[in-house]
Amino acid sequence: MSAEACPLCRAPGAPEYARDRVRTYLRCPVCALIFVPPPAHVSAEAEKRRYDLHRNSPEDAGYVRFLSRLSEALIPKLAPGVRGLDFGCGPSAVLAGLLRARGFAMEVYDPFYAPDAEALKRTYDFVTCTEVVEHFREPAAGFARLFSLVKPGGWLGILTSLWEGSPADFARWRYANDSTHVAFYCSRTLRWVAERHEASLECPAADVRLYRRTAPRPLP
Repeated sequence: MSAEACPLCRAPGAPEYARDRVRTYLRCPVCALIFVPPPAHVSAEAEKRRYDLHRNSPEDAGYVRFLSRLSEALIPKLAPGVRGLDFGCGPSAVLAGLLRARGFAMEVYDPFYAPDAEALKRTYDFVTCTEVVEHFREPAAGFARLFSLVKPGGWLGILTSLWEGSPADFARWRYANDSTHVAFYCSRTLRWVAERHEASLECPAADVRLYRRTAPRPLP
């Protein structure tokens, strides 16, 4: 795939959207994804070094409130005691702990901190994904994997900051200033994801999206 093809919808010819001193950002005219071409991606080692600087813990009240934006929107959708997966849980798996405390069975996966391949061989009643999709170097494959982990009729909850501004301001956005972020979404992009995966979509908060996988129709 060429550097100008969209890594989400595969449409060719994404033009330049913005640039800063280090990177150029392209925007897909079809799904509106803003993305960094592969030559500007940092190495996996550099990505983990940046993650290791994060100090997110269950004792950090501000971080817990932040994660609760997703959990509190999702919990009313769930039957008591169902099983979930926190995909991209980080070193402390704080969100999984919050959901366990509310009575849900939780498993975790993270390519750096909890690389349990067996967790990706099962399906779940719900999957949570907080501040992960902006790291997807191949968003098409990333979203396909997320939806494959959700049982029909189950939920996928995503938390990521969305861009709804102008090209002139993009390079000053805090998300764009993180070298490990390579895919940036707006409401239009996440609607495209819902259509692509035949899922319903709810928007309970500016940075929270809840997808529900379509349940199979009963036989007549």
